[in-house]
Amino acid sequence: MTRSATGFWIGAVAVVVLAALVAVSGANEYFFFAGFVVLQFVVLATAWNILGGYAGYVNFGTGAFFGVGAYTAVVLFKALSAPLWAQILAGAGVSGLLGFGIGLLTLRLRGIFFSIATVAVAIILETLVINWRYVGGATGIQLLRPPVMWPFETYTRMLFVVVALLAVLAVSIARYIETSWLGRGLRAIRDSEEAAECTGVPTLKLKLFACTVSGAMMGTAGALLPMYQSFVEPASSFSLNYSVAALAMPMIGGTSHWLGPVVGAILLGTIQQVVTVTISSELNVLVVGVLLVLFVVAAPEGIVGLARKLARVRAPTAGAA
Repeated sequence: MTRSATGFWIGAVAVVVLAALVAVSGANEYFFFAGFVVLQFVVLATAWNILGGYAGYVNFGTGAFFGVGAYTAVVLFKALSAPLWAQILAGAGVSGLLGFGIGLLTLRLRGIFFSIATVAVAIILETLVINWRYVGGATGIQLLRPPVMWPFETYTRMLFVVVALLAVLAVSIARYIETSWLGRGLRAIRDSEEAAECTGVPTLKLKLFACTVSGAMMGTAGALLPMYQSFVEPASSFSLNYSVAALAMPMIGGTSHWLGPVVGAILLGTIQQVVTVTISSELNVLVVGVLLVLFVVAAPEGIVGLARKLARVRAPTAGAA
């Protein structure tokens, strides 16, 4: 195992342990409400980057996968009183299958045509759920949380630890894809799909793989929503805000490295939570838009890319000294 891999896994374990310790401490309850959202954004941003960042296929259908994950959990809980782990696995499975199906139908499209197709999928799925009375239809459905597990005092604290585990798992998968032949193939597709095909890269298989994994990861984030809010309704579950945020966070952090979506999600998610508490939640989309424009203009490679550029500039200076 290389030094960087060892450092990564030590950091991953440290994050989970720290989250568990904080969850059983006497920290303010709002910290866990806000922390859950930020870590949920880490999962969504990392998932989006696998297809949008590595392969260059801009997906505006994040809300579709997120909503399907949420309503899969709702159906399981209502029909079978399934535990949380089963809801998460089912959300990942159904959303992964959705990603595979959408990939078969749309990944032959490119550029703006693919992006428009993903938006259409989200609208279609939201319309279907609105007309599905079993899950509450347009008015939504109220859910009663099961008893919290020991040693957590509240359900939100437990969910905070669960989403921390999912965030670490999502980042680990993204890092593995980036450093393996899969990542090299996806980057070749992003740079020139025609050239990649000519050199023997299985472009369609790689794109289907990326779409399936990305969709499954988004579904796991959505599967936690019903127990987090105790209420689910189509307008918020399939919201376009998830698509905008999932796109903006990797763009701000950097799409070329697994760390970029993490940095962007923590930065943007934290700012949004602060704005929600101090000013108004209505300004969240404005915050996303302003930061996205600033980084696209001033640092198109994101924070990680900017840091790499500064490091390259300092290295010759240090050598000369």
